[in-house]
Amino acid sequence: MKVMIRRNASGELSAYVPKKDLEEPIVSMEKESMWGGVVTLGNGWTLELPEMDADTRLPITVDARKSGG
Repeated sequence: MKVMIRRNASGELSAYVPKKDLEEPIVSMEKESMWGGVVTLGNGWTLELPEMDADTRLPITVDARKSGG
């Protein structure tokens, strides 16, 4: 699914899923750089993000895979 990852003015990361009109904060990351790992959203969803450079500029839209229940 397409997911936009962005950082707000206070430096917090969030994910926006256009098809669901859902925006949730990213509350935990498997990897420090987040790319190529699993992130957990505020609503409990877990998303597998693609492998990208750690210095990838935000905002960016990526293809992510929802994992878990």
